[in-house]
Amino acid sequence: MNHNEAPIIVGLDIGTTKIAAIAGRKNEYGKLEILGFGRANSHGVQHGQVLNIDQTIKAIQQALENCAQSNPDLEINEVYVGIAGHHIKSLQTRGDIVRQDPETEIQRWEIDQLINNQRKTFIPAGDQIIDVISQDFHVDSIQNIKDPVGYNGVKVGANFHIITGDRNAIRNINRAVDRSGLQTKDLVLQPLASASAVMSEIDMEAGVAILDIGGGTSDLAVFYEGILKHTAVIPFGGENITNDIRIGLGVLKSQAEAMKVQFGSALADEAKANAYITIPGLKGMPAKEISVKNLASIIQARMGEILDFVTYHLKQVGLDHRALNGGIILTGGGSQLKHLIQLTEYTTGLNARIGLPNEHLAANHIDELKKPMYATCIGLILKGYNDYDHKYKEFNEKFVKVSVPEGLTKKQEMGVKPEVEIPATQVDVTQRRERFWDKFKNNLIDLFKEEEDQVIR
Repeated sequence: MNHNEAPIIVGLDIGTTKIAAIAGRKNEYGKLEILGFGRANSHGVQHGQVLNIDQTIKAIQQALENCAQSNPDLEINEVYVGIAGHHIKSLQTRGDIVRQDPETEIQRWEIDQLINNQRKTFIPAGDQIIDVISQDFHVDSIQNIKDPVGYNGVKVGANFHIITGDRNAIRNINRAVDRSGLQTKDLVLQPLASASAVMSEIDMEAGVAILDIGGGTSDLAVFYEGILKHTAVIPFGGENITNDIRIGLGVLKSQAEAMKVQFGSALADEAKANAYITIPGLKGMPAKEISVKNLASIIQARMGEILDFVTYHLKQVGLDHRALNGGIILTGGGSQLKHLIQLTEYTTGLNARIGLPNEHLAANHIDELKKPMYATCIGLILKGYNDYDHKYKEFNEKFVKVSVPEGLTKKQEMGVKPEVEIPATQVDVTQRRERFWDKFKNNLIDLFKEEEDQVIR
């Protein structure tokens, strides 16, 4: 992709503990150059759900202000937004369409129609479809096709993974974004965004589970044989660990968070038995001695519970440690706990590693963005580029077509291109197509535009 043609896309991660806004653009090597970055402490969000819209708006605006300070030339209008929360559910469906002309090759618009048909799937009242993800396609008797465009047959169908969420929860996110002066370009399930940032094609083929441990929820996405097999939102995260420490050790929430980050371990056996943390007393009360081993025991109990959920979900879809050769990739802010890899491997029987979003970033990015807590936001930008590439491909299929003159010889029909002049009418079509594409590109560029940028021709 040409550097000057790539649009600037913004990811907005509305989390329980933080709100992050990152603007990026792909360079000529396909890597993301970060053009703006801002974050703010999150208020009004609990367990991934927007509960207090006013507080959430203030936090979003603060993140946007910080982003603007990092690059005053950027103007943010549209964003890709992550969504999570324990209201998220998923279901499997299968759909087919009978083609009008089985002799012609399958076109992209037919696949889009097949996918859109799944949006009519019956779901419980009060829920709303967030995304429809195709898994594997089939054309007539041919199974396990990744992309059926170019095949021909009577019937084309696919298995689908449909993600749904509570209508009110979705409305609250959209309302908070709208009232922050932004337009939601798309809502993306957070584990899918995180997965795209930390996972490679090899991981997808080998089979891998992505566990994004956030502040309010832990999000799971499972891939096998290059296909998304399962998604789940586990209703526990870093905030639950902090609260457990606060209650279990009788300290303030800020003290519990500081102890978790500085001295916390996910394995009690690895903590020193004779090590203690001194906490200042409140209002003249004596200082309190906290055992590092007790702290680790509390963290291990809650993290073990989260990992038990992961094991349960993997068994539900029939994928255990023998199937997922890629193991588990841990990401999100909670993945930075000491000894978490060891606890994960012990609990699930799978190899584990920390997933960082570095693979997709250009070399000049700031060190702060290397942290796994920004995987979701980087993934949202990648999702934006995926949409952009899809529209570009769709545009080419619809408008970039060579008109074939009448009276072709049999030899020419078999693939030899005729040497003919392009009619004037076709030149007009080409010019209209170029104007259409210019307008299309400019609309995308307007999402997040640098003032000194020239209009792309």
